[in-house]
Amino acid sequence: MKICVLVKEVPDAAVDKRINPQTGRMDRSGERNLNPYDTHAIEAAMQVKEGGVVEVEEIIAVTMGPDTAVRALHKAVSLGADRSVHLSDDALTGSDVAATGLALAKVLERESPDLVLLGQQSDDGECYTIGAVVADHLQMPSLTQVIKMDVSEGKLRCERQAEYGYDTVDIEMPAVISVGDAINEPRYPSLKAIMGAKKKPLDAVATADVGLEAGQVGEEGSQVVCGAFKSPPEKAGGTIIEDEDTAETVEKIIAWLDERKLI
Repeated sequence: MKICVLVKEVPDAAVDKRINPQTGRMDRSGERNLNPYDTHAIEAAMQVKEGGVVEVEEIIAVTMGPDTAVRALHKAVSLGADRSVHLSDDALTGSDVAATGLALAKVLERESPDLVLLGQQSDDGECYTIGAVVADHLQMPSLTQVIKMDVSEGKLRCERQAEYGYDTVDIEMPAVISVGDAINEPRYPSLKAIMGAKKKPLDAVATADVGLEAGQVGEEGSQVVCGAFKSPPEKAGGTIIEDEDTAETVEKIIAWLDERKLI
C-alpha cells in the first residue's frame, strides 16, 4: 500500500494575513511553516503504517509551491514521510483552487497511491475543497472532515463530522481523505529525524514533467478572477472615562449608553 500526503507551506500563524493589492493574491512574505492541519494527515498515515493491519510500502509527502516550500517537505519527512515530491514552476503562479487541484492530481497520477490524505483546510486560504477537486480529477471517492479511520485490505471505514452529528462511511480504495484536526494528536519530530530530513529523497518536478501545459495552470488556467482590494477603514478610537468621581462616571456611562439607545 502506498500513501501520499498532500502538504502546503503557509505563512506562520503569528504573521498577519493580508492581500497584496497589486497581485490580488495573498502576501506570503515573512516566516512560513508547514500547514498545521496537514500534520494531522501525516500522523494519520503514520498510524496506518504502524498499525500493522495492512502493509504500507511508503509514505510520500507532496506539495506544490515556490522553492521555499522545500522546508515544509523537510518538516513532513521529519514527522515520518519516507520521501517527498515538490512541484514547482513559474507557470503555477496565480493558480486558483481548480488549477491547483489539477496540478496536484497530475503529480499523484505519477505515484498511483492507494490512499491520498490531506488536512481539512489550509491555514492561509482556509479552503476546504482541494481534496474534492483532486479526487474529481483522479476519479476517486472522497470524504471530508474524517475524525476516525479504520483500514482493512482495500477498504476504509471512516467516521466523519457532519452538521447534525457523525456519519460512518465504508469506502473502497484508492480514495482521497481530508482529515479533521480531531482525528489525532500529531507527534513531535525527534532531533534525529529533523537532522536526517534533508537526506531523504526529494523529487523536484516542473509542470512539463507531470504532463501539464502552461495554459492549464496559473492565472490563465484559473477560473477565479480577483477584483480590486483595499484595506478596511480604520476604527475610531474608543472613549475612556476616568473614575475620579464614581457618581459622575456612572452618569457619563448611562448617558453614553442612552445616546446609542442601548438602554
